[in-house]
Amino acid sequence: MAKHNAANAWIKREYFFWLKQAQRRDEASIDAVAKALARFEEANGHKDFKAFHRAQAVAFKQRLDKQLAVRTGKPLSRATVNSSLSALRAFFVWLAGQPGFKSRLTYGDADYFNLAEKDVRIAKAVRHKAFPTLDQVHHLIATMPADTTIELRNRALIAFTLLTGARDGALASFRLKHVDMLRGQVDQDARDVKTKASKSFVTTFFPVGGDALEIMNHYCDFLRNTLLWGDDDPLFPPTQIGLGPDGGFVLVGLRRGECWQGAGPIREIFRKAFKAAGLPYFNPHSFRDTLVQLGERTCPTIEIFKSWSQNLGHEQMMTTLTSYGKVAPHRQAELIRGMATAEGAVGKLAAAVDPALVAQVLAAMQNLPGEGLR
Repeated sequence: MAKHNAANAWIKREYFFWLKQAQRRDEASIDAVAKALARFEEANGHKDFKAFHRAQAVAFKQRLDKQLAVRTGKPLSRATVNSSLSALRAFFVWLAGQPGFKSRLTYGDADYFNLAEKDVRIAKAVRHKAFPTLDQVHHLIATMPADTTIELRNRALIAFTLLTGARDGALASFRLKHVDMLRGQVDQDARDVKTKASKSFVTTFFPVGGDALEIMNHYCDFLRNTLLWGDDDPLFPPTQIGLGPDGGFVLVGLRRGECWQGAGPIREIFRKAFKAAGLPYFNPHSFRDTLVQLGERTCPTIEIFKSWSQNLGHEQMMTTLTSYGKVAPHRQAELIRGMATAEGAVGKLAAAVDPALVAQVLAAMQNLPGEGLR
C-alpha cells in the first residue's frame, strides 16, 4: 500500500497556506487539519484526491467508529470524530473549487463527511469541568516551600496564576517589564507574550485574598534587588542545570535572559505542587474557572462582572458565562434545594432578579450564532 502521494502533498500545502494567510488560522489549528487529512489518507490508501468518491467518506466514518485512541485505548470520542470530519468536509469544499478538481468533485460530495445529528449533539455537549476551589489553591500555596530560588519561583508562579488567570503560554513568556506591582497589573502584550489569538490586554490582579499578592511582591523584589535582574529578564525563568559535587547534573538555580520555550515545565510544576499538597492535579487553565466562580459569587452589579470578564481577556461577557460559568452539578442541587425550602422563595427570587441583567443577557443570546431564542 502506498504511503505517500505527491499530488496530494502539493494540494495540501496549498490548502495549509490558504488557511494561514487567507483564513488567519494559527499553527495549532492547521496541525489539527493536517492530522485529520493524514488519518483519512492512511485509511484510504493514499489515493489521489481527484479520485475521491462519497463512498470513501462513508467508509472512513465507519472506520473512525471502530478506531481506538492511542492514549486511552478506548474508542475515539464523538468530539474527536466530529472535529476530524468537520476538518475534512471543509477541505473538500475548498478542493471542489480549485483548478483541476472542479470537473471531478462537487460541493455536495463533502457533505458525506457530516456526522449524524445525535452524534454532533453528543460531541458538542457542555460538560462540567473540574477546577480547584479558592480554598484549595490557598492551601496549595501555603504548603509550598520557599527556601531556594527555584522554590520561590514555583510558589510565585502559582500565586501569580491565581492573581491573573493567565494562560500557561503567557506564563511561560512574561518578562519583568510586563508586571507593575505598584499598580497591581500585568500587561499581556501580544508583541512579547504568547496570549490566545495574539490579543493584547491589561489584567489587574484579582482580589483573591490570602498570601498571593504578598508572595508576588516578595518574589519580584527578590528578582530585581537581590538577583539584580532587569525588565527584559523572564518573570518565571527556566531552571539552570549544572554539575554537582559528584559530577552529576543538578538544579543550581534560575537561568537568566531567556523564557521557557513551552508550557510543559509549568504544568509539571503545578502537577508536583498539587501532589505534594495531597490534592488532585488541576492544570493552570483551571484557575480561570476558579476566578469565574469567585466573580459570579462576589460581583454585585453587571458592570463589575463585565469588568471581571474583560480582566480575563474576554471581549464578550457571554464568553465568560458560556465557557467558564457553568454551575457545578452539586452546587446546582444546593441552590435549587435552598430555594425550595426558603420561606417565600418565589417572591424572594423575583425581587432578586436584576431587570437590566436579564435584558442584557437576552440581547446577547439573540446575537449568538444559530437559531437564537425560540
